[in-house]
Amino acid sequence: MDNQLPTNERLIQRIALMLLALCFAAFLAVLGVYQFRASSPYMQDVLAIKGDSVQGHAIFLMNCAGCHGTEAAGRVGPSLREISNRKSKVSMIHQVISGQTPPMPQFQPSPQEMADLLSYLESL
Repeated sequence: MDNQLPTNERLIQRIALMLLALCFAAFLAVLGVYQFRASSPYMQDVLAIKGDSVQGHAIFLMNCAGCHGTEAAGRVGPSLREISNRKSKVSMIHQVISGQTPPMPQFQPSPQEMADLLSYLESL
């Protein structure tokens, strides 16, 4: 019995292992959601198209500038400057088409329009 850890230390180890397992499970869940989103036919179509940033800028001015500002520096919505450093293409597409972050409206561009918008956003 001298080699066994005291009860408190064993409890701490078990809690630490459970927390580690929960973190790992959360990581796998996030990875699974990301992979599921990235595998959608719309997402695949958008990612396969080369976007035109000039067209994307026009789409941005018509649909996004009211909240994000004409220079994408933010107004009602946040600044989109250097957004591609903070979000992946998949995340940006999901944000645009889902409208899950109020007050951002849901927007359903064609795959080419979305690729153009992505190209513009990546140029900011």
